[in-house]
Amino acid sequence: MRAVVVGGGIGGLVAAVALRRRGWTATVVESAAKFGEVGAGVQLGPNATRVLARLGLDEELAKVAVTPEVVRFCRWDDDAVLTEWPVKRRMRERFGAPYYTLYRPDLIEVLARAQPADQLLLGARVTGMTAGADGATVSTVDGRRLEADLVLGCDGIHSTVRSATVGDVPARFSGMCAYRALVPADGTETKVRIWLGPGRHLVAYSVGRYLNLVGVVPAADWRTESWIAPGDADDLRRHYAGWSATVAGLLDRVDGPVYRWALYDREPLPEWVGQTTALLGDACHPMLPFLAQGAAQAIEDAGVLAECLEDHDVPAALERYQRLRLPKASRIQRMSWDNNTAYHLPDGPEQHSRDEAMRRGEAFALDAVSWIFEETGSVG
Repeated sequence: MRAVVVGGGIGGLVAAVALRRRGWTATVVESAAKFGEVGAGVQLGPNATRVLARLGLDEELAKVAVTPEVVRFCRWDDDAVLTEWPVKRRMRERFGAPYYTLYRPDLIEVLARAQPADQLLLGARVTGMTAGADGATVSTVDGRRLEADLVLGCDGIHSTVRSATVGDVPARFSGMCAYRALVPADGTETKVRIWLGPGRHLVAYSVGRYLNLVGVVPAADWRTESWIAPGDADDLRRHYAGWSATVAGLLDRVDGPVYRWALYDREPLPEWVGQTTALLGDACHPMLPFLAQGAAQAIEDAGVLAECLEDHDVPAALERYQRLRLPKASRIQRMSWDNNTAYHLPDGPEQHSRDEAMRRGEAFALDAVSWIFEETGSVG
């Protein structure tokens, strides 16, 4: 059985590895001429690291990953702890797999090394595809025609495969943009920290040799999606003027490149699959990064899809994949969108209620989101 995987990001590379372990050939078609840094940090919960361990990638992953002690939510002005998840202690014992933070290029390198050279096409932009009950064909800009029993669209929020199969829906602008920067790690950062404040929030966590900083701020007049559009360190700092001394100290360390990108998602799609095509990751469920689940959900898609395809009955397997994965991913999309409000409440009665609910363990607590990290239902 032959698969063409359109898109060589995290989800596409994991899907290719997973399919090969079940007897498929899986050719990855990636428009970039080489793998490089796209984004800086990534968080992977046990719903993702469990899949990677089953694919035999756990040892390589552990060499480049950081296991944080806790995920801690803090108040913007005084660092008061609102709630925290003891992820190092609890994740493996409760969910059977660790919680990791990683430098995204390190993760891509681990996944790229797992690809056979003859099943990896770089610098090959897809220009079109056709699909029917008997298979599908992908065309590339250099004139190649790749025939397959299955085509996977792992090509992101502007997916060519989605447009050619289930149809497109408009991207939805959140009104926010994200700044990101890396600063040298000093070896003492053992927590994922999230400061919630009026109209914005800040995330900081170690990815090994760097501390990854992501600041989410209002951006009604700036809508560029590119992850490599330049930002400005002084602008970043101005957005957090008056925040805690800890936040100011972190942002004062920023002197290297700063990037910013507008945050978009889409309404959940009703269909992800055709008879011989399927969507995965941002191609079918782009989400705001307010549950840190974008990469993890793509990896979970890949694991479930490959397991469904083990019997090689493609149409039935794709329907089963959609039935298992679409409800969970759609729920996370909606929750991530809702967090754009919940994270950014102005100081006042609603914010006080939210903070008290967090302190009591009723909001943003690990128990409240544990379903995210649990196994996706049976594929039987």
